[in-house]
Amino acid sequence: MDRSHRLGRILLILAVFMIVFIGIAGGAVAGGTAAYFMVQRNLTARSAVVAQPVIAPANALSATTQPGQTAPVGAAASQSDMMVAAVQKVAPAVVTVLNTGSQGSGSGSGVIISDKGYILTNNHVVEGASQLAVVFNDGGRRDATLVGTDPLNDVAVIQVSGKLPAVAAVGDAAALQPGEQVLAIGSPLGNFRNTVTAGVISALNRSVGPMEGLIQTDAAINSGNSGGPLINLSGEVVGLNTLVVRNDQLSASAAPVEGLGFSVPSTIFRGVAEQLIASGKVAYPFLGVSYLPIDGNLATELSLPVQSGALIQSSRHGMAAVQPGTAAAKAGLREGDIITAIDDKQLDGSTSLRQLLLLHKPGDTITLSVLRDGKTSSVQVTLGERDPNQ
Repeated sequence: MDRSHRLGRILLILAVFMIVFIGIAGGAVAGGTAAYFMVQRNLTARSAVVAQPVIAPANALSATTQPGQTAPVGAAASQSDMMVAAVQKVAPAVVTVLNTGSQGSGSGSGVIISDKGYILTNNHVVEGASQLAVVFNDGGRRDATLVGTDPLNDVAVIQVSGKLPAVAAVGDAAALQPGEQVLAIGSPLGNFRNTVTAGVISALNRSVGPMEGLIQTDAAINSGNSGGPLINLSGEVVGLNTLVVRNDQLSASAAPVEGLGFSVPSTIFRGVAEQLIASGKVAYPFLGVSYLPIDGNLATELSLPVQSGALIQSSRHGMAAVQPGTAAAKAGLREGDIITAIDDKQLDGSTSLRQLLLLHKPGDTITLSVLRDGKTSSVQVTLGERDPNQ
């Protein structure tokens, strides 16, 4: 092979090498450029997503807020609007009740529940009255007459004549849930008409002294609030504010007590009010037993086989477990029996024996589910009538 031919081959190889090199380098640059623009495009897209404002759902109140997150502004605004609307709906029907009696004057609260001028309040607000009057939300005053009282449930009905500012709707306390927002309206100290306080349903079916089936709330209830309404956010009266538990009702060494207010639920006061309006009195069905409401603590303490119900047992005040000659005695109930249901409606943490009995009238025949010696049986009972003095 001559020298010129060999040089030609070398130049050819170099040319091929340069072409390959330029192709590889150019591809890398082009690929890098493409990758760069793709990354920039993704970053731009991600930035757009991050920068885009969060829009609260239309139904902001039902939006779920996770721990550590701030609730959407719309949620708080919606709840606040509901509270304001509920108060505007009920407040015109709330009155201050003035009681002029033989031992001076007192005051409480009440709520108009009928277009015939019937006003619901507490028995202890009107007790001993020689004259009654109400002051409306606008400051107008009108005389009132007593329709009837029920000391057992601390409920009373009074009546005014003439034009009414508003009538409140009565709701269903059976639908309440612990944690649900509620509002109390009343006239604390008799001077601060239509004061609104807010809280939640703390518990249901509470017993305080002889009273049962009460709603417990932490909405502030003070002297003068008695007889005023406890309302839900739909603007319905679900409870009648009746009492608070304070330190002097516990013990001298008790820690400060706050947020222990109690209301008579509509499931009780509705039927009572209807009877008072119809006849001026309440005819109570009477079973004739002394009993203890069962909860987890009592069940553990007495090694009971159930966590709820009513344990028939003689009282600390000497009342017999089953009183002779009563409906319970005639039906064969005995001490130690546990009533778990009436007509298949269970006694549980939100339903007491008294609440279920108040759904019936004297003379009604009911079916009790009774647990005795580990066996449940059905017992037919014809209810008697309670002595008003009992």
